[in-house]
Amino acid sequence: MRESPSILSLRAVLGGGVAAMALIAAGAVQAQTAADSQARQNEARTVDDIIVTASPIVGSQRAALVQQRNADNLINVIASDTVGQFPDQNSAAALARLPAVAVQRDQGQERYLQVRGGPNRWTSVSVDGVNIVGVDEGGVSRAFRFDAVPAVILSSLEVNKSLTPDLPGEAILARVNLRTFSPFDRKGFHVQGDLGYGEMNLGGGPQEQAALRASWSNDRFGIMAAASHYEREQLTDNREFTYNPTTGLPEAFDIRSYRVTRSSEAAMLGLALRPADGHELFFKSLYSNFNDDEERNQYVLELADAASGAVGERSGDLVGVPVTGAFNYGEYRNSNWINTLGGDHEFAAWDVSWRINYTETENTTWLPMMRQMWVDPRTAPSISYDRSDANLPIITLYDTVAGAGGLTRGAARDALRQDNPNVSLMIPITSAVETDSWVYKLDGTRTFHWGGRTVELSMGAAHDSREVQGAAIATTSVLMLPSLLPRVGMTFTPGKYVTDKPWDTGFPLGFRINWVDNGAMRGDIDAILQALGGAGLYSREGLTAPNARYAIKEDLTAAYASAKFEAGPAQLVAGLRVERLSQDIGGFVPGTSGFTAVNASQDDTSLFPSINVKFDLKDDLVLRLAAQTGIARPSFAVVRTSATIDDTGRRVTAGNPYLEPERTWGGDASLEWYLPGSGLASVSGFYRNVDNVLFDSSTRVSGDLFDAPGLDRTGYEYVTTLNGGEGKLYGVEFAYMQQFVFLPGVWDGFGFQGNLSLLSGDFKSPDGRTVDFPGVSDTIANASIFYEKHGLSARLSYQWRSKWIDTLTFEGFGDQMRDGYENLDLSVRYAINDNVSIYFDANNLTDETYVAYEGDRRHPTEVEQVGRRYLAGVRFRF
Repeated sequence: MRESPSILSLRAVLGGGVAAMALIAAGAVQAQTAADSQARQNEARTVDDIIVTASPIVGSQRAALVQQRNADNLINVIASDTVGQFPDQNSAAALARLPAVAVQRDQGQERYLQVRGGPNRWTSVSVDGVNIVGVDEGGVSRAFRFDAVPAVILSSLEVNKSLTPDLPGEAILARVNLRTFSPFDRKGFHVQGDLGYGEMNLGGGPQEQAALRASWSNDRFGIMAAASHYEREQLTDNREFTYNPTTGLPEAFDIRSYRVTRSSEAAMLGLALRPADGHELFFKSLYSNFNDDEERNQYVLELADAASGAVGERSGDLVGVPVTGAFNYGEYRNSNWINTLGGDHEFAAWDVSWRINYTETENTTWLPMMRQMWVDPRTAPSISYDRSDANLPIITLYDTVAGAGGLTRGAARDALRQDNPNVSLMIPITSAVETDSWVYKLDGTRTFHWGGRTVELSMGAAHDSREVQGAAIATTSVLMLPSLLPRVGMTFTPGKYVTDKPWDTGFPLGFRINWVDNGAMRGDIDAILQALGGAGLYSREGLTAPNARYAIKEDLTAAYASAKFEAGPAQLVAGLRVERLSQDIGGFVPGTSGFTAVNASQDDTSLFPSINVKFDLKDDLVLRLAAQTGIARPSFAVVRTSATIDDTGRRVTAGNPYLEPERTWGGDASLEWYLPGSGLASVSGFYRNVDNVLFDSSTRVSGDLFDAPGLDRTGYEYVTTLNGGEGKLYGVEFAYMQQFVFLPGVWDGFGFQGNLSLLSGDFKSPDGRTVDFPGVSDTIANASIFYEKHGLSARLSYQWRSKWIDTLTFEGFGDQMRDGYENLDLSVRYAINDNVSIYFDANNLTDETYVAYEGDRRHPTEVEQVGRRYLAGVRFRF
């Protein structure tokens, strides 16, 4: 297949980028020679003496490089001030600037991390060093949702790509640590914040941002408080398609428009006390939430149920095509309340730290969906379509005319008929997952001399106790309004919600659709539900069937010991971590006489040896080698002892309590060259062998297991999670960043930051295939060109990742794929004085279209676009 112009241009950009990096590297070698000559006239240089200018990017990155240079393991770090130089709203977007870090987006907004191309469950998360387990809608993933944590409350972001024994073993590819601000970070009284306002290009919705942080400290006591708010109102263009699994011909065109208001708030309080020299106590409380209010307008042209006509791959003509409309004003909520009490103490022989953490997370969905159907072929439209562009078919509408010979196509129409459906029903969709977690953590370090060597011994123990109450997303109740409303003396008139405002869309379609007022409809739906509830015909508490609910209790106890010492030119950190997990799972399964409680439990003890070796070849040249083991445990809803049934969507989603955790062993190697201008050039490689690979499986129900009286569910999609066989994942990462301080005059303000990751891997599926890992892009690239001088800071940033498998499919004509995409962002800052600066951010300048497809690009399943966004504002610091 011929590549699109955007991909061709990308190849050219990457090719040119490689050549440019080669030239830059050659220039850097010459510059390093000159710098070394200068250094011989001064004291010996260490990493702390990296040349620094007053520029925000370079100045803030210096501390991050020092931390990375001195770390015992392979780690990448972003300082908070560096984050401020990117147009990134949440921590996931900021972390995506690091080597081999990609993000998963939802309607264009960054949500989950994928490090080194692996699935998000292979990356664990901690806040201030304390393990945090995330939940998403329905609890199907343990992945932490980064869209609930704004970047403005963080002091640094760390990605540990190799593990030391003090880090939890539940990290196959990386462990991300989000460090929040401490009152002792700056002495005295300080205030900083920002205000910003902008626009979403698609739909013209507003974008706003505000943050404020204040702190005060002296030598003994400190206090800080912070708050942030971000909100944007966007339109999302969306097209989805389904196909006949045998012929591959289209069965339905799903046309959607979303009006989404997304907001995130965070508030933090921190207290710190130094009662005596060498002793520090602190308490931090962080609350963050993410709110998603979604209005959906959706129309599905049911090609497979047309009265007559022909369906082709590139074009078709059909008579009497049923239409299904769906409308909702849904509410998605995610919150995290993280509280940590801790202390760090220096005793005569030991340095001791302790932490007690309580974390509460909640994820809820409330989606009262109104579904309307035009099923009478005499009122349904006739259509013809042109799929020259499979992603965006052009559809022509016609009237349907009844004659003596049957139904025929009538005159062309320029708009979809949106009033007087034949059937109206309401489907309340709901789910809720809540977790309560306590973490107790104690670490100690002692330095002593043994055998002529200085040895640093570290020991520690931790206990995590989690309780999860959850309900998978399910549509277990359908309210047939025509039969119910007369019983409460109410009516529902679909046509009154249709406005005279056409959809604001950038996708070609072929006919006009007017926006349906979901807000007004939701108000009437609430009144209907209240009336039905009062009459005993509806109960929100009864919406979730017992077989959708689950309860899980986990206890994870860990202990470790490690030693750090020098052996010749190398520094070694080697040790062992032991973890024991006890898990109890409770749920219900439907039966002929009601629901039956089903419980499962499992206990697992795992050993995680690791070794990290660091060679200081020169003051500015470091070689690292590492070997480790790790684990990824299945998520909560994935191991539930039940199955949910969606008769509307014809889908059965089942848990699998017998899943084995994924286990891995592997190694890392990296070479890091620290350059003038707070620069770094590095190359690293990794290999992971993974057993019991988890993957989502989609097949069809073939027996009568899920049938109900009068309801045959044969042919429903059956979705569950399975263990595959052994797999491997490996790759190489190149990174380079530097401000060109060796250039003359104004040119020394230019700099470059970029990285390129080449990844590969596969595993054995139960049907004997060797398939790629879901979620793995074989190429991830980031490149930023920046200029900083005389108060001006400007950065143009480019990101690209290649296609990847989303879900493996064992029938039909191919796996569910996500196509590659690119993003181009611009950020400009200007410092008016030492305290005040103004900024302008422009995101998604390429106006990217995100595409999913089945098997090949001739069968797109989802096409989505969110448009560009712009934000301008002011930052202040006193």
